[in-house]
Amino acid sequence: MAKISPLMIAPPLIFGVFAVMAGFGMFRDDPDALPSAREGQPAPPVVLTEFPGKTIFDDATLRDGEVKLVNYWASWCAPCRAEHPNLEALSNEGIPVYGINYKDKLNNAKAFLTELGDPYRAIGQDENGRMALDWGLYGVPETYVIDGDGTIILRFAGPITQRVIESTIRPALEKAAGS
Repeated sequence: MAKISPLMIAPPLIFGVFAVMAGFGMFRDDPDALPSAREGQPAPPVVLTEFPGKTIFDDATLRDGEVKLVNYWASWCAPCRAEHPNLEALSNEGIPVYGINYKDKLNNAKAFLTELGDPYRAIGQDENGRMALDWGLYGVPETYVIDGDGTIILRFAGPITQRVIESTIRPALEKAAGS
């Protein structure tokens, strides 16, 4: 009887593990969505530095009874530039949008808002990225839908497009308003 070598068993075993992982991955709701451990939980503490000339916001703002968006952005972020008109449109509809300028040079951030407009009701800086870590930020841009109690209803990583507004943001805003 031939002896079975561990080297003969390893390839099929490794393939089997990958096949099982792929199978689980196919049954996720949205394969492009990044998971968020924060959804359904209170927003982490707001620890921002002042953005000179702008109103800053805090924890109480996130729990003021109003549904809102919190948007992480930076002047060096090309997708942030692409999503900016859509944030302005949401703001013009009366949806409160709060901005967090992420690891950016203040003069560049000011120039960005001067050039493209300022959709933010209030804004602060996360100069060292510490608050972003607490929020589980993947990268900029990233937008959170927050209900009136300060609970994160949705985390959306990537630029907000018209398609994303209709398919993802508006349903989350409706859910937040009903929660």
